[in-house]
Amino acid sequence: MDDQLAADIGTRLRTARRARPLTLAEAAGATGISVSTLSRLETGGRRATLEQLLPLADLYEVSLDELVGRAEPPRKQGDGRVIVPLTKEPGGLRAYKMTLPPRGDDDPVPQLRTHEGWEWMYVLSGRMRVLLAEHDLLLGKGEAVEFDTHVPHWFGAAGPAPVEVLTLFGPQGERVHVRARSRGQWG
Repeated sequence: MDDQLAADIGTRLRTARRARPLTLAEAAGATGISVSTLSRLETGGRRATLEQLLPLADLYEVSLDELVGRAEPPRKQGDGRVIVPLTKEPGGLRAYKMTLPPRGDDDPVPQLRTHEGWEWMYVLSGRMRVLLAEHDLLLGKGEAVEFDTHVPHWFGAAGPAPVEVLTLFGPQGERVHVRARSRGQWG
């Protein structure tokens, strides 16, 4: 591992810890790794070992791949969904491209679920159905939806074709910040 890689891993470790948010002392207490070792890992002054990265990844709720800066491969879910992670940095907002397969006539009724976080979704192609509590939305290419994931929800393809979606997910409720101005207001 070269010095730049150690520094990059250190930056990702610090970002992931702060996203929780945890102090060095709290992370040390939870993992058994000393505060001084954690500090040196985060500054790139010490190279991380697998024995150190595994408990830190568990504590920070990030993948080992995220901590070492390796892009996650696309993941195919049991229901045919393909999820491509786009974000390398741990913690904070995470970006994904998802391809959702069409639903068959014999597919079960969608089950609404809730979890911690905030979701923003933009339809790249196809049509998407989004159930948000009592609301039933149909979105087409170029349309977006944003919601608190504590609200019971489900989303999937609407119609006979798959839908491609760009999604930004804030696992601790982080929200997308959109800035827009009319033409001529940037100067």
